[in-house]
Amino acid sequence: MLSKKAKYGLIALLTLAREHGGGPKLIVDLAEQDRIPRKFLELILLQLKNAGILGSRKGKGGGYFLAKEPSQITMGSAIRVLDGPLAPVPCVSESAYQKCAECDDERSCGIRLVMKDVRDSVADILDNTTLKEVLARSSDAARKAKKVIDYSI
Repeated sequence: MLSKKAKYGLIALLTLAREHGGGPKLIVDLAEQDRIPRKFLELILLQLKNAGILGSRKGKGGGYFLAKEPSQITMGSAIRVLDGPLAPVPCVSESAYQKCAECDDERSCGIRLVMKDVRDSVADILDNTTLKEVLARSSDAARKAKKVIDYSI
């Protein structure tokens, strides 16, 4: 399950992607606009900055901004920074592998085989979905929702 930290981070990244090119955005403005607790958001943005996903500028006109184009930042990269590996169990993780103590033979473990498929599918989707694509999908869904005819009386 996606943590609150990762969800808030993605929300903030999408806001910054939507406003990309418009200059840095203050934490206080992001927190208010996206309804994210400010202190929590500070920690999240610092983590994303340290990972090279965000940049920041101090002083007047300062704030946070995307360090790359929205088309170059994937959901998977952001989630890994904030939540760690995407694997549902450690024995299928590519970046934080750990052998399960209760497993005698990993190669034939049914749980591991299924969880590896889950990890691979989730990673494939998240690593191939950029912030730019999420914004486009969201815009399309909003446009379609506005065209819905309501027949309720």
